Amino acid sequence: MIATRLLAVSCLGLLAACGQGQNDPGPGAVTMGEARALDDAAEMLEQRRLSPEDLRDVPAADSAPSQNEIAAGAQGNAGQ
Repeated sequence: MIATRLLAVSCLGLLAACGQGQNDPGPGAVTMGEARALDDAAEMLEQRRLSPEDLRDVPAADSAPSQNEIAAGAQGNAGQ
């Protein structure tokens, strides 16, 4: 009787020590290890993000053509 209880308690103790492994399914279609790596990468990107004060000092570059430039280019290329 005591041996059975001791065996049951030791089995429960061993099962309680088991955790999720690296290859166990995690959130979405990634493993726990991949999810942890994605979280670490996102944290690194957040740390590299510029603050609003730093963004004020950078001049804005308007590299997109205006509607007039697009229309003029289309008309100029129509005869070719």
